[in-house]
Amino acid sequence: MQKFLDIKEEKKGSVEFQIFSFTNTIGRLSLHLKLHKKDYSSERGLRKILGKRQRLLAYLSKKNRTRYKDLISQLNIRDITKSKI
Repeated sequence: MQKFLDIKEEKKGSVEFQIFSFTNTIGRLSLHLKLHKKDYSSERGLRKILGKRQRLLAYLSKKNRTRYKDLISQLNIRDITKSKI
């Protein structure tokens, strides 16, 4: 995870950084929703961000499998493609 914290300004548009950023946002929104169970607008935002991250992970998986596997292991995200078998 330290790798993403030291990224220079020009790398912030990379797929890996976007997924990292979405993962942090998902964590914060999940904690918020544990306290505020009826905050449906935040729940909707969380679902949208989850979808964006899922699409980016699928894109990265198709384009570069090694970068995808490295990112999955660094962020501790489960491998979605294995669960579909």
